[in-house]
Amino acid sequence: MPAPLASQIEDVLPRTRDAYYKLVLAVGPARTGKTAMLTELADQHSWPRLNVNLCLSERLLELTHRQRATRVAGILDDMVRRENSEVVLLDNIELLFAEELAQDPLRLLQSLSRNRAIIAAWPGGFDGAYLTYAEPGHPEARRYQTPQAVIVKAGDIDQLEAQSLGEEII
Repeated sequence: MPAPLASQIEDVLPRTRDAYYKLVLAVGPARTGKTAMLTELADQHSWPRLNVNLCLSERLLELTHRQRATRVAGILDDMVRRENSEVVLLDNIELLFAEELAQDPLRLLQSLSRNRAIIAAWPGGFDGAYLTYAEPGHPEARRYQTPQAVIVKAGDIDQLEAQSLGEEII
């Protein structure tokens, strides 16, 4: 029987300690336990958990449409830095994929994870080679080959798959 998602994340987190990007992605569609896992980790370790959609949208509302795309990365970086924690949990990241913000969500998360571990709930899929968000043809669709992150598949009751820098680690 596989370990709960929070335990799987705790098991792979030490492997990011010396990595260039200290990024762990819990990947899966809606209702696969990603938010519950982040809540459990926040409660157990007192790690801050940010609802990116809520926090970021509040800050972006005061900006013009043109300013939003140029400032979103800095705003998110400020939010994460303000937490002053070695591990920050990010939930509800869908806003990062919005076309009008013109961001590369994976690169943005990677840049946040240079100086601290970031554990993020990624609402998409991972097939062992490609990390995806949305269906091909959708305006917000993204597809990354061998992403530089540790990936744990949420809701996968048959096995734990984690990948770091394109190499299987579990």
